[in-house]
Amino acid sequence: MINNFEMEIGGRLLKFEHGRVAAQAGGAITVQYGDTMLLATATASKKPRPGADFLPMTVDVAEKAYAGGKLPGGFFKREGRPSTEAILASRMIDRPIRPLFSKTIHNEIQIIVTILASDKVNPYPAIGIIGASTALAISDIAFNDPIGACVIGLVEGELVVNPTYEELLTSDLELLVAGTGEATMMVESGGNFVSEAVLLDALELAQEVNGAIVEQIVEIQAKVGKKKWEAPAVSDEEKTAEKATRSLVGEEFLKVLKSPGDKATRQGRMDDVMDGTIEKLSVDHDPGHVKSALYALETEAVRSTILEDGSRPDGRKLDELRDLNSEVGYLPRVHGSGIFTRGETQIMGVLTLASAGERQRLDTYGLETEKHFIHHYNFPPYSVGEAGRFGFTGRREIGHGALAERALKPVVPSQADFPYTIRLVSESLASNGSTSMASVCAGSLAMMDGGVPISSPVAGIAMGLITGENGKYAILTDIQGAEDHSGDMDFKVAGTRDGVTALQMDIKVKGITFEIMSQALEQARIARLQILDNMEKTISSTRDDLSEFAPRMLSLKIPTDKIGAIIGPGGSVIRGMIDEFGVTIDVQDDGTVVVGSPDRENAEKAEAAITALTKDVEVGDKYTGRVVRIMPFGAFVQILPGKDGMVHISELSQNRVPDVESVVSIGDQLEVMVINVDGMGRIDLSHRALLEESNEGGNGGGDAGPRARGGDRGDRGGDRDRGGDRRGRGGDRTDRGPRRERSDDRGPSSERNDRNDEGSTDRGPRRPAGGYDGGNRRSGPPRRR
Repeated sequence: MINNFEMEIGGRLLKFEHGRVAAQAGGAITVQYGDTMLLATATASKKPRPGADFLPMTVDVAEKAYAGGKLPGGFFKREGRPSTEAILASRMIDRPIRPLFSKTIHNEIQIIVTILASDKVNPYPAIGIIGASTALAISDIAFNDPIGACVIGLVEGELVVNPTYEELLTSDLELLVAGTGEATMMVESGGNFVSEAVLLDALELAQEVNGAIVEQIVEIQAKVGKKKWEAPAVSDEEKTAEKATRSLVGEEFLKVLKSPGDKATRQGRMDDVMDGTIEKLSVDHDPGHVKSALYALETEAVRSTILEDGSRPDGRKLDELRDLNSEVGYLPRVHGSGIFTRGETQIMGVLTLASAGERQRLDTYGLETEKHFIHHYNFPPYSVGEAGRFGFTGRREIGHGALAERALKPVVPSQADFPYTIRLVSESLASNGSTSMASVCAGSLAMMDGGVPISSPVAGIAMGLITGENGKYAILTDIQGAEDHSGDMDFKVAGTRDGVTALQMDIKVKGITFEIMSQALEQARIARLQILDNMEKTISSTRDDLSEFAPRMLSLKIPTDKIGAIIGPGGSVIRGMIDEFGVTIDVQDDGTVVVGSPDRENAEKAEAAITALTKDVEVGDKYTGRVVRIMPFGAFVQILPGKDGMVHISELSQNRVPDVESVVSIGDQLEVMVINVDGMGRIDLSHRALLEESNEGGNGGGDAGPRARGGDRGDRGGDRDRGGDRRGRGGDRTDRGPRRERSDDRGPSSERNDRNDEGSTDRGPRRPAGGYDGGNRRSGPPRRR
């Protein structure tokens, strides 16, 4: 039986359908918002995984190319590993759902969200969370706390529920919130310097929307939901093992936590206590149960010392930062580098600048097709003192990298203002909490060191929360590993002095009030400003110059109708300039051209060539060109890349030229002047005009220009008659009839090789009188009278 449900959110219908597809899954639902549609399924194994002491749940988002009307890329034309967007969406589904399962469930649970259709209007992550929550709710899996999700935007000063892709391009806030009907469970946000007050208003609006969504899911569950199996209770053996462990360990953990030393020292002492306890109790109890009890006791010890004594494992006050240190310029030859250290957490940020053409192309369902700012985060096992798998980029690394990228993006200049592709890499050198926020600080330092004109530095801080009975709680500034593991909230905030640029919150318990969130945001703001003070002591503003090893980029704007002139037939012109000047050239559809080269001089030469190419050639312009082709009637000279003109044999010299090759050869450089541009853009050039101009400037003296290569022609005398019936140039034309008219259809200059067709002795059509300057001079040699 097919059942349909719907509700309105943000002015659009959210539709659910059950019973049509995927009947054998534990729970299956299709969710549609606009024309974006997905299938969410939830399935669990019948029995717990042997030896598991955690929830073995996996969440996968499958983006299908057909959903966007595309073919997959690559040789096989089939979807491969998930995209970054799919991995981030998977994490956003997992994070709010995982804390809602009972800790006694160890069955394998698999949630798959398949994108079936995308309308390029409505983003799917929030819909995916709703779909996964509904699939779990109607399945037989022991899950009884459905959640809703929505996105809040800030468009023209107004909070908007579920903004479209187009609205997100201009929105100052993108806040994704997931939560139950009573409490927020997860927040993922990016913004353009949004105030804490606006964030709280957006969170409150999101909670209202999510409450309505949860009501709809409960209604669906009541109508089509399966009977659920119950989470297993804690066994008597587990209770006995916990009691024995608590009796043996006593207050050892509290002593270790309060003992002096760094993370490694305290962890070593903690491991000694654990190993000794397991060894003693494993005779009578399951070692796995003992180990679980020890972890629970460790968490208790951390929480109690904070709540009861106001003491933290490293002795700090609740709102106290660890020691801070900032460095820049650490690495030689790279384009920029910075090291940020906070306690035992250390991140090295490294900047690389490249041409605009190397920006990343995106193949997503959204409107953005490329990005010029990229941040990557690496977390090698040595950063936590372990030996482990290396070289594979995990979901956690992708998530941390995306968070830091989102935090830094608002201060990065546009490509129009800074014509580079910018890549930042954050290397985790040591980790004891909040490496993602340290990456934000190190990235800011590296960009300022490298001369990237960011609008202001960005700093990040991780906050924590410990809650107790009777509403007692403690908000922690700058949490470290043990506090993160044992706490009830991980609250990361990044921003500038003007506002918040990124926010990520994961809550492990219910009942986090807006009062607590407001206090945490204010405490984070104070800490953020302290970190910025430390960073600015090291480097207060962006350096004036780029690294000497960074490529030099020049940006210019050309008319869009001139783009073809730069590209040339089959890309020949642009490739020629790239080869000639050793540069990269990126031409965009709006006429923006970015030229890049390690050598600024070469970049400027290429820029000049592009400017000349897009400039209209006019009569009187002078060029030094290269002879590219020789015909009996003249020489073709390339005055600009892809642009040739013809120098008629009569325009090569002031003297009579018997043969073109006696004056010039292919590859020669020749100074020429434009003497005519016809209606079809064909260019006539003259070398003789420059010689005459030079002679006039020097009162008739100077070089007469190239001579025939046959040597001294001897005294020609003054009595050579050019009149009469001479068939050469000049003389009386009365017996030759009218001068042949010049054809207007000569074809492009590169195809004028028909001027001496069939071996004719004619040197081609004569040029009309007037030459280059509109005077009465003939285009041939001057006639003697």
